[in-house]
This record gives sequence, C-alpha cells and structure tokens, in this order.
Amino acid sequence: MLLGSKKTVARAMKGAVAASLLGLAAVAATPAVAAPQVSLLETGSTLLYPLFNLWVPVYTKMHPNVKITTQGTGSGTGIAQSISGVAQIGASDAYMSDAQVKMRPMLNIPLAISIQMINYNLPGLNKQHIKLSGPILAGIYSGKISNWDAPEIAKINPGVKLPNHKIIPIHRTDGSGDTFIFTTYLSDTDAMWSKNIGYSTTVSWPTVQGGIGADGNPGMVEALKSTPYGVAYIGISWKAPVEKAGLGIAMLQNRAGNFVLPTVENAKAAAGEMVSKTPADERISLVFAPGKNAYPIINYEYAIVKKQQPNAETATAMRDFLNWALDPKGGNALHFMEAVHFVPLPASAAELSRKQVAEIQ
Repeated sequence: MLLGSKKTVARAMKGAVAASLLGLAAVAATPAVAAPQVSLLETGSTLLYPLFNLWVPVYTKMHPNVKITTQGTGSGTGIAQSISGVAQIGASDAYMSDAQVKMRPMLNIPLAISIQMINYNLPGLNKQHIKLSGPILAGIYSGKISNWDAPEIAKINPGVKLPNHKIIPIHRTDGSGDTFIFTTYLSDTDAMWSKNIGYSTTVSWPTVQGGIGADGNPGMVEALKSTPYGVAYIGISWKAPVEKAGLGIAMLQNRAGNFVLPTVENAKAAAGEMVSKTPADERISLVFAPGKNAYPIINYEYAIVKKQQPNAETATAMRDFLNWALDPKGGNALHFMEAVHFVPLPASAAELSRKQVAEIQ
C-alpha cells in the first residue's frame, strides 16, 4: 500500500513537471506585447533647437516606443502650438505672461539656462571684443545712435579705431524668445525703451534706416554674415556658426558697471544671484542680474506644456522624457550642456521643475 502511494505520487509529480514545461514553452512561443508607440512634437525656440537635436537621438534609442519630432519655429510659435495642442512641447526662452497663464492650465518648466550674445560684423574689428551697453543698444535699435564712431560708443572703447559708418541693426521677425530676453535687457537698462517699446516675443521695432529683419537664430547669423557694419542678438547655442563666420562677440555692461563676455562662468555668476529667487511656477527673468562678473543676458530655457494631456500614454511619455532631460546623468549632463554652451540647471531649480513635471496628467 505504501509502495503504491509512492508510485502514484511519482507519476503525479512527473505529470506536473511536464505540464509546467509545456506551459513555459507556450509562454515563450507567445510574442511579447510591445509598448504602445507614442509620438511627441516639440516646436519653438531656435536657441533650444540644437540641444533638443542632441537629446532626441540618445533618448529615443533608449526608448524606441517614443518618437520625438523637433522643429525650430521660434518661441512664439512654440508657445502657441503647445497651447493649441498641435505640439506637446513648446520650447521657449520666454515664460508665459500672467494673462496667458490665467486663461489656460499650462506649465512653464525650465530645462537649462541659456546665454545671449551681441554680435557684430565690423571689418577689421571682429577679432576684438567691442564694448556695448544696454542704453547704447537701445539707442542703436531706436535709431538715436546711428554711427559706429558715435561718442557714446567711442567713450567706452578708448583706443579702438571705430569706423565712421552707419550701424545696421538686425532684429528677429518671428515671435522670438531671443527678442523677449534682448528687449528685457533694453527695458531694464533704458527708461525710454521701457516706456515706449517694452519687452515681448514680438515688439514694434522703431524704423531705423537700413535696419533689417531675420527669421530664427540661423537667419540672424546669415543676415549678419552678409551685412558689414551690422549688429545682432544671437543665442549662444549658435556660437560655433558665429565663430566660423568670423563675426565679433561684444562685451556687455552688467549691473555692476563691468564689461563681461558671454561665457559659461559669467553666466553661472549671474545665475547664482537669481536662481534662489525662482518662484514655484518658475516664471522669472534672470536678465540683468547683480554681481561683479554676472553676464547680463541669461535666462531659463522653458518647456511649455499642458497640464492635461490627451491620454495617459502621452502624459507618461512626457513625464519620462522631461525628467530625463532634467537629470544630471541624462539630458543635463555636462557633455550636452557644453556642446551648446548652456549652464546646467541648478539643483534647486531642477527640483522645482520636477515638481511641475509631476503635474502632467
């Protein structure tokens, strides 16, 4: 009786093992369910565009179920298309206004800190760093200062043989975050500019004889390259094309009265004075910061996104991508930032950004 029980148990165990193996084989033969494909469209800032184009191939290789398309359309378009839902991410150098935020449940999420250069095409002088200031640039773009050898420019550039030639100011024609931060600098430093023109992604540019417009940062580089005696404002991520074209890079006067170059070190000095003042919604200007070495035109680079996404898959893909972009071991790694001359997001600002990312549903 005992022997029969053992045989019965053995047969039962053998059958169970066989059934288990058959079950495992069936599982192995069943194709794995692929993660749903998600497509994200990023449009906007031509200053952020080079960074997104570095990020996307790396990120999508790690996340093959996510497709990200990038378009350098200008910050104004990026904001508008994010609001309308045409794009999931509106890249912008400008934060949304109080009125815009009150009307729509949008998030303004900083991803990094950028720098804006003031560049010029002065034959024979492009290898020198001409000194300029906010009031002088306001005078140039309003037509009150018309020649390169004007007394205001000559005074702060002693010993430099400035040409007796008309200055040709070049401005952006598209809705531009670069225009936003440039005109913020002019407004912060020149009372008349602040009163009569102000700051925005688009402004009513004063009519200046010979002045021209260009579209996007690439257009600004090309326009300045082909315009001797021109001056332009160009985002730092386009520094390599500026240098390749042999264009000049100005030293700008900061709040302390010093003339400084648009270096990462000087941008960090400015950021160190302002980042601690960042509110929870992170809408703040970093332009014209105090500090001896602070470069005066820096700003957060924003992802403008809707809090409520059309579906859970899109919301998850957005959160995952933006959190990777904020990670110092991911998109905020030094090799990405150095490639476009950006400043990585300081830890306190990154934490605020991650809190905003968590609100995406």
